Amino acid sequence: MTGLTAAEPAATGREPRHDQRRVLAVLTTTQVLGGIGVGTGIAVSSMIAASLSGSDAIGGVSQTSAVIGAALLALPAARLAARRGRRPALAFAYGVGALGGLIAALGTGVKAWPLLLAGLLLFGGATTAGLAARYAATDLSPPGRAGRDLSVVVWATTLGSVAGPNFGGPADRFGRWLGMPADTGPYLLAALSFALASLGVFAFLRPDPLHRADSPGTPRAPGSGVKAAWPVLRSAPMALTAVAAIVASHTTMVMLMSMTPVHLDHGHATITVVGMVISLHIAGMYALSPLVGWLSDRIGALPVLLAAMAQFLGAALLAGTASPRDVAQLTAGLILLGTGWSCGLVAGSALLTSSVPVEHRPSVQGLSDLLMNAGAAVGGIAAGGIVAAASYAALAAATMTVVLPMTLALLYRQWRRLPVA
Repeated sequence: MTGLTAAEPAATGREPRHDQRRVLAVLTTTQVLGGIGVGTGIAVSSMIAASLSGSDAIGGVSQTSAVIGAALLALPAARLAARRGRRPALAFAYGVGALGGLIAALGTGVKAWPLLLAGLLLFGGATTAGLAARYAATDLSPPGRAGRDLSVVVWATTLGSVAGPNFGGPADRFGRWLGMPADTGPYLLAALSFALASLGVFAFLRPDPLHRADSPGTPRAPGSGVKAAWPVLRSAPMALTAVAAIVASHTTMVMLMSMTPVHLDHGHATITVVGMVISLHIAGMYALSPLVGWLSDRIGALPVLLAAMAQFLGAALLAGTASPRDVAQLTAGLILLGTGWSCGLVAGSALLTSSVPVEHRPSVQGLSDLLMNAGAAVGGIAAGGIVAAASYAALAAATMTVVLPMTLALLYRQWRRLPVA
């Protein structure tokens, strides 16, 4: 991990609280922009890909492409953060997402679904940036505040992500008014949002929180890749549990959410209805995150993670028993899926941060994001295949095979930590 750069020595003369407030302000602002782009693209991708290809399975792969892209970029972004700081790493990831948005628009415009999938692969860079930003929020957190600081940045995504899916229709109409091909407007809006987020981070995230946290007395980690991260996880059981819970939470959410627009489409839902359902799901993901962060700091991460698993089970039951025309029940299931994800991500990320020394955090956090997105990619591909071969109800049942083993593992960890009478 690098020390302070020549441009930042003056930052050490300020109170850490002042620097942390500035860091949180910049991260929350850029998260709104990133959330608009991700929310807009996610809401329409499966429907557009299914329409262009004539295959529901390809529709599921479209969102999986973005997840795979986020996984592939997680470690390069972590290495860049460890060597140069959070600022260039986040700016780079958002920039890759902007390029992906442009390529996705081109693929949609020429009706080439393979090019659309290639663009969505790079589109995942914005997801990488959004996930990494939550860890950047904890670099300067005082003891006992990591969950709350992290959750503030996660919550900021609410504004953009909830609005984003509803921008799909207006962006498409505006694009057509400008003479652009049908369905390209949402991706062009996403590209613009990501570009503004990249510029905002690069211009204003000063001092770099990772440089500021890296005091001269902090030991240097021997490396910043997977080889450096695995030994740290193996030697820290709670960190390993945190990563497993994050992976299970994200995989479950992506599996069920990715095929819900296709399920609704089978019931002839309009893009407006699909956007509303996804907006409420995303609201569940982010809106209550400050409460989740507070609970994680007050009662501990493990009880919050157990609550996440319970919500996932409830979501699978609600959504899995709903017909394509039962919008209300599907919406309720998707909201519960979102709140479960919030509990899993916020509590798991806070637990991981508190379980790993500062010099190892970028590499371990990068590995965590790689694994969570890789798991979600596998889950997303499986989701498309399950729905194509069986049904949406079968997909909901399949998510329980991810949730139940994680629930047992968390119960075991919680039991081991309970005081003996």
